[in-house]
Amino acid sequence: MTFDPTKFFATLRIKLGRLSQLQVNGFNAVLKACEGAPLSYAAYMLATAWHETGATMQPVRESPNASEAWRKKNLRYWPHYGRGYVQVTWPKNYAWLDAEAAASGLTQPGDILANLDLAMRPDIAALALRKGMEEGRYDAQGKKMSQRLPAQGAASITQYINARYLVNVQDRAAMVAGYAKIFENALLDGGWK
Repeated sequence: MTFDPTKFFATLRIKLGRLSQLQVNGFNAVLKACEGAPLSYAAYMLATAWHETGATMQPVRESPNASEAWRKKNLRYWPHYGRGYVQVTWPKNYAWLDAEAAASGLTQPGDILANLDLAMRPDIAALALRKGMEEGRYDAQGKKMSQRLPAQGAASITQYINARYLVNVQDRAAMVAGYAKIFENALLDGGWK
């Protein structure tokens, strides 16, 4: 059985209510990046994007209500401040994302380094989400997603809580774990394998 996004979104609407077209577009970008990923990985990537974007499912900029002048003055890593579904920060991480996006055929080498705002493009933000979590780039303990979540089947709430280290230590870990269970069920209803 192939994945049926209609069934996935039907389950989500029961759990989350009405979804805007922008939210649906964001979900689709993350789902595309998740293709071939185990169930628990896909569920947790969706939960992370949902939480980190404030449920907009659109890539966000660090300090979203601040001006660029404020960011320049207050963020020591400006202009390499956080952008995306997860906050890609620092020059080394933008260099990594530039290489990953070029290798994936989303950009040409050097494009992201020349225009850091490309990290806000949903397909690139979703790539950063998946690759970064798979490789453990954002994990404070350096662990990869494969060290935090099962490669087959559903994850337990405890596993999802511990997976929060992949992005943000344990900030709101139980909340994000709850989202992961919602997305896990929706993925299963859609036939995710």
